[in-house]
Amino acid sequence: MGKKAITARLVSVRLDELAFELSASQIAQRPLERRDASRLLQLNRTRGELTDRMFAELPDMLRGDELVVLNNTRVIPARLFGRRAGVHSDAPSKATRNEHLTGRVEILLTRQIDGEIWEALVRPGRKMRTGERVLFGDGELEAEIVSRGELGARTLRFVSHDGSSVREQIERLGHIPLPPYIDRADEADDRERYQTVFAKNAGAIAAPTAGLHFTPEVLNQIRTRGAEICELTLDVGLGTFQPIHSETLEAHAMHAETYEIPNETAERIGIAQREGRPILAIGTTVVRALEDSAVRAAEAGTRDPLLSGRAETRLFIIPGFQFRIVTGLLTNFHLPRSTLLALVCAFGGREKVLGAYKHAVEAGYRFYSYGDCMLIR
Repeated sequence: MGKKAITARLVSVRLDELAFELSASQIAQRPLERRDASRLLQLNRTRGELTDRMFAELPDMLRGDELVVLNNTRVIPARLFGRRAGVHSDAPSKATRNEHLTGRVEILLTRQIDGEIWEALVRPGRKMRTGERVLFGDGELEAEIVSRGELGARTLRFVSHDGSSVREQIERLGHIPLPPYIDRADEADDRERYQTVFAKNAGAIAAPTAGLHFTPEVLNQIRTRGAEICELTLDVGLGTFQPIHSETLEAHAMHAETYEIPNETAERIGIAQREGRPILAIGTTVVRALEDSAVRAAEAGTRDPLLSGRAETRLFIIPGFQFRIVTGLLTNFHLPRSTLLALVCAFGGREKVLGAYKHAVEAGYRFYSYGDCMLIR
C-alpha cells in the first residue's frame, strides 16, 4: 500500500465531531474480579436501538452461525526504565560530553524492526542523541540509540550482557505498558489481566481490549452455540493509540502496524462470505487487519475476499469507509477524538455511536481498556 495512509474520503469529519463528555470516575482503573462480569451495550446499527446486557450473555445473543475472529497477539512488558550511560567511544567526539548522564530514562518499545533492533519512544527524547547508551537493571541489558524517526520515535539496538537473550531481559525487566488514563503504576496482576486468555504471539504494546472479557467458558459456549472461532495476529502499536493532532481526520497520518492472517482464517472467512454468514470482529484491531487485507486483495485483482500472510497496515478507517469483510463488531469504549472512535463511528454510524456513548455515560458504564464493551451489528 506504500507509506501513505489509506483513508476513506467520502465523508469529511472534523476532530471535534468525535467528542463526548466523560467523568474521570467512569474510567476503569482496574479490571473486574471476573473477566466476563462486564456490561455489554448492544447497538443495532440499522435502527439505532440500544439494549443493556451483560457480556456473559454474549453466546446466547448470537445467531449460532457466526464466524468470530480474535486477535491472539500478546502484550510484551514494553515499558523499560534505565539510566543514561554516555556514548560509545567510536561516536563523534562532539557527542561524547557526559553531562546529565545519570538521569532516568523511560523507553516504550513500539515495534520490533529486526532481531535486536526496536523502534521506541524515549523520554526525555530531545536530550538523547544518536550514539547514546541506556543501561537497564544492573547493566545486564543495554540499548544504543542508532537513529531518529518520525513522530518522535527512536531506533534502538539492544545488547544483553549476561547470557540471557534480549527478549528474556525485556520480559524480566520490563513493565506492562498500561495506558496513561489508568492513573497508577502497573502491578503484578496486570501481567495476566492485561492479556486475553487466547494471547499467543508476543509483540503488542497494548492489549486488544475487546478480548479481555472472554473466558475459556465463554469461548466454549460460543462454539456450543454453533459459531466458529478463528484467529489472526495484529501487533498493537502506535497506529492504534497515536493521538490525532490535525483538525480533520483526513490529515492524520497513521503509524504502521504489522499483522498476520493464517491461511485457515482466510479460508474460513471466504467460506463464511459465500454462505452469507455474519463475520464478528472482536475488537478494532481485527477490523483493521481484515479490512486492510481486503483492500490489498482488491488491488491485487484476486477473486479471494482477502489475502493471507504477513503484512503491514497504515489503514485509517473513518466515516464513509466501505467495509468488505466485517458485519459485526464487539469493542470497548474508546477515547474521544481518537482513531479508534473514528473506526467505530465508520462502522456503526457517527450519530448512532455517539448516542450510544451518551447512553453509556448516563447509565454508568465503565470506560476504556479495563471497562465495559459494545456489540454493534
